[in-house]
Amino acid sequence: MKYKALFIIPVCLLVVACSTNPSATTYSRDQTLSVQQVQLGTITSIRQVQIEGTQSGVGAAAGTVIGGVAGSGIGDGRGSTIAAVVVGVAGGLVGDKVENAVTKKDGLEITVQLDNGNAISVVQEADEIFQVGDRVRLLTSQGTARISH
Repeated sequence: MKYKALFIIPVCLLVVACSTNPSATTYSRDQTLSVQQVQLGTITSIRQVQIEGTQSGVGAAAGTVIGGVAGSGIGDGRGSTIAAVVVGVAGGLVGDKVENAVTKKDGLEITVQLDNGNAISVVQEADEIFQVGDRVRLLTSQGTARISH
C-alpha cells in the first residue's frame, strides 16, 4: 500500500502544478484571434495585492486518495477502514489548502486615468513592471481587462 501512495503523490502534484492562471502576458486559447478594444491612459496608482489560489478540487481529491491509502495501512479489518476514512478526510482538507497555497499569485491593483477622462482599476498578476506615471494601454475583450505597456 505504501508504494501506491508514492506513485499517487507525484501525479497529483503534477496536475496541480500544471493548472494555469491567465495573467497580463498570458492568453488562453479562447482569447487568441479575438478583437480587443484599446484605450490609452496614465497610471495614477499601484497597489500590491494577493490573488487567491485555485480551488479546483484536484488538491482535495489528491489529498483524500493519498490519505485514504496511507490510512488503510493502519490497523487491521474494521480499524483499517475507519483509519482510511478519517485520514482520507484529513488528507482532503490538507490537499485543498496545499493547492490554494501553491497556486496563489502576487498581483497588482493598477489605477489608470484614461485619455477619455474616465478612471479605471484592474487587478492582474504582477508579471510586468509598472510605475506611477507610465503611459499604458487598457485592453478589454469579453469582460476581460489587462493593462500593458
